Amino acid sequence: MPLYKNIIAPLLFTQDAEKVHHWITALLEKGFSNALASFFLKKVYSPKVYPDLKQKIWGIDFQHPIGLAAGFDKDAKLIKPLSNLGFSFIEIGTLTPVAQPGNERPRLFRLKDDQALINRMGFNNGGVADSIERLKKKGNIIVGGNIGKNKVTPNDKAVEDYLKCFNALYPYVDYFVLNVSSPNTPGLRALQDKEPLRELIQTVQKANNSQSKPKPILLKIAPDLSTFELDDIVEVLQLCRLDGVIATNTTVDRSGLTASKQKIDTIGLGGLSGRPVANRSTEIIKYLREKLGPEPIIIGVGGVFNGRDAIQKLHAGANLIQAYTGFIYEGPKFIKKALQEMDYGLKSGHWTWKNRRI
Repeated sequence: MPLYKNIIAPLLFTQDAEKVHHWITALLEKGFSNALASFFLKKVYSPKVYPDLKQKIWGIDFQHPIGLAAGFDKDAKLIKPLSNLGFSFIEIGTLTPVAQPGNERPRLFRLKDDQALINRMGFNNGGVADSIERLKKKGNIIVGGNIGKNKVTPNDKAVEDYLKCFNALYPYVDYFVLNVSSPNTPGLRALQDKEPLRELIQTVQKANNSQSKPKPILLKIAPDLSTFELDDIVEVLQLCRLDGVIATNTTVDRSGLTASKQKIDTIGLGGLSGRPVANRSTEIIKYLREKLGPEPIIIGVGGVFNGRDAIQKLHAGANLIQAYTGFIYEGPKFIKKALQEMDYGLKSGHWTWKNRRI
């Protein structure tokens, strides 16, 4: 009987979602940071090496395609223990230039019957400078820096916030993500419009290209974009020669949920993640791959709970995968089980992965 899913998770899910998140992150940060605890995590939860799942992207060797999406380890406090749980890369953030508390609580909610979360965290983080000393100690763990603007920064000054974060993080992360798609910072999604997006990307690209070794920059987009809006984004990505895109962030759509309308109305605003966004994110991955061609890297995220979910996104055109909500619901053996399923499915011929870059 799976201990986490049948005993631990049901107990944890009786408590406030954000409170449980703080319990778990404190346990990982304080309880599993020493050598003995790290050995235990790796021994029990770290997956075996599957040669067919290895990736080489941007000159970086990924042990397998599945990493952790931004939002879980906002301040780079959990890089080592999360790596010991098997994630091939960790995306920190979203980080802003100045620390901010985020939105008022409660702001994180479970929809257990839908295997989903709703959050309106609002880029709560300790500020970009706070993370740097920890990032200096990350070793050879692959880390992405997800960056955004402070809530009080008007959109016409947003580029300055992204530049501050980029310049501060540049020596310490392996790739960057421009987050313009969170629904929880007022006005942020307006930066996905064609002209402000072009200005933002070109400005950050100019700073990146001034470095002796430019680093990959990706754009994280919303699942709620229309085909017309996606076409605009494709045009900007091609014009600015961006390295890739993360598809997708959380959705504001509430259609098709099992949870009652009363519960949804009581929770209120926020971004929905997990199972309900899986199909839409995969559709967008497929559309972007068809429009962008084979070169830009696509990181697929949204409703990944197992190996089959990951393979579906890879088959649609993603090069790498990220998970968050699936990790919450499936527990610490999430990566180990997903990779076993992927390896078996590929070797048995039940699944295919057409867009591998080995």
